[in-house]
Amino acid sequence: MTRPAEESVRIVDSLKSLGLTKYEALVYIALLRVNGATATEIHGISGVPRASVYPVLDQLKEKDLVSVSQSSPKRFAALDPDDGIGNLLSRIEQDADQAKKALLTIHRERMNTERAGQELIWNVYGISAVQKKLVELLSHARHHVRLVAHPRILSEDIKKVLNQKAQQITIEIVTHEWDAGISGDMKVYEKKIPAIPKELNRAKDLMAGGIFIIDDHTVMVVMGSGDEDSVALYSESVGFLRFFIRYYNFISEWAKKPDGA
Repeated sequence: MTRPAEESVRIVDSLKSLGLTKYEALVYIALLRVNGATATEIHGISGVPRASVYPVLDQLKEKDLVSVSQSSPKRFAALDPDDGIGNLLSRIEQDADQAKKALLTIHRERMNTERAGQELIWNVYGISAVQKKLVELLSHARHHVRLVAHPRILSEDIKKVLNQKAQQITIEIVTHEWDAGISGDMKVYEKKIPAIPKELNRAKDLMAGGIFIIDDHTVMVVMGSGDEDSVALYSESVGFLRFFIRYYNFISEWAKKPDGA
């Protein structure tokens, strides 16, 4: 059976993890044991030094853990644990939210600095890895997605995330075969690929690729759709983006023209 002194130490440690000091925890626990007390009485039942009692009570009032009467001498009472712990958790959540916002600002400043000074381009090998990375990138799109791709690149998972995202953002697809339906703000332009000269037949699989542009912020370029020959490059580099956005716009304009135009 846990001894009272051990249990008291455990409660004090728990309260300290919620942001209280040792003296604040001792005073709050002491006030829960009585129906109100003066500062002198609190000193006696909590063991907190007399000179520290009033400063501790001020801190507990600020943290919404005690109330004070207007009598003379003043008497202090603890809020019940449901309200008291609830107030502490609320303060922790507010502090955490403020800290998160401040840290995100610091992180974004660093990322912006790095992007300004570096032109980073990543690569992915193998069609499964390429498709998995595409699902991840598309899932984080916030405004619009534009893509021109061979149907072999468009896995069921990619089609699924595109249809889901079309309920929130604009999706524009250029391909020569689409069988996944059209939902939300989605436009699909099916365009047959021009005949490939016989001498390029051996390169046909390598040409089964695509360009995926996410929010004009990230672009992935895919070449090949086989397990071994598929390779993709993706980047947020300004130069990389500009080049492939211009290329995509050229393909898109061609795809939107009526056949024979």
